[in-house]
Amino acid sequence: MIRAEVAALPAYVPGKDRPHAVKLSSNEVATCPVPQVKDAVQEALENPNRYPDTNATALKKALAEYLGLSPEQLAVGSGSSALCQQLVQVCCHDGDEVIFPWRSFEAYPMFATVHGAQEKTVALTDSQGLDLPGMIAAITDRTRLIFVCNPNNPSGSTITRQDFHEFMDAVPDDVLVALDEAYFEYNRAEDTPNAVEEIARYDNLVGMRTFSKAWGLAGLRVGYAFGNPEIIEAVNKVAPPFSVSTVSQAAAICCLEHAPEVMASTADTITQRDRAADALGAQHSQANFIWLPSEDPAKPAALAEALAEEGIIVRAYPDGLRVSITTKKETDALIAAWEKVTARGLSI
Repeated sequence: MIRAEVAALPAYVPGKDRPHAVKLSSNEVATCPVPQVKDAVQEALENPNRYPDTNATALKKALAEYLGLSPEQLAVGSGSSALCQQLVQVCCHDGDEVIFPWRSFEAYPMFATVHGAQEKTVALTDSQGLDLPGMIAAITDRTRLIFVCNPNNPSGSTITRQDFHEFMDAVPDDVLVALDEAYFEYNRAEDTPNAVEEIARYDNLVGMRTFSKAWGLAGLRVGYAFGNPEIIEAVNKVAPPFSVSTVSQAAAICCLEHAPEVMASTADTITQRDRAADALGAQHSQANFIWLPSEDPAKPAALAEALAEEGIIVRAYPDGLRVSITTKKETDALIAAWEKVTARGLSI
């Protein structure tokens, strides 16, 4: 009854949590974005018997004004991950290829497999950056979609404008590129592409962002994609009806109305990010997490377990440890725990 490739898929594993611990495993912010969001949510709950606006008209209008785009260039979904999956749906038949870097967002291979596409991964460089020339070399006549995560999750690395332009100029016009900017608001690299600007240059490019990270709405699931109206129309066609709740839409609009206040919190995260990277020996990141790669798959898991015993929950992968960065208080706790476990001889 179940397709073999779906049955063989590993389940998506969310970041762990445990009571009273400092959760640094899911790249969330530590607090509600602004107090007004709770009021907006409460007001939206007054009519739970009514369906949400399936077109998210008011939210698209607010986003269009914020980004300097038109509503026709925008799709809204249940997190940017849902929109990633919708892109695979509109691009791929059975056997078509989806290219993405690895390691990167761990749901990319799931999205490809669920829709019968073939995943093609391109390893990160030795410095944990995206290998854009390698991704170009991986393109075949079956390639339909390429994901470019910038900043990359989990390495936190970014690409330059020139490298991105050379990459896009080499991608065939009939191959769609998704520039995944889930961590855009934390990116302080001076030389890196901005999807809002780049979609004016490339018709086969779609930008993707989310309210789950810097905007602080991870529990309400709102993401958005933007680009060529023809592509966006197709993305909207395959969206499940009413997929973004009235509450979620109201909260996202409220965040946009208070954007300066919400975005102000990113400055402290960036300060703590750089401080934590130095303390833990990680390379500097342009997202709200740091990454410690490892060649020994046993070490990340051992470190994560030891940190959990000290009340700090982080994310272990076979090839590294990802640590979310939030506030000064939580970063103080992280560094203190790190010093304790490494003093016992544990290392990455």
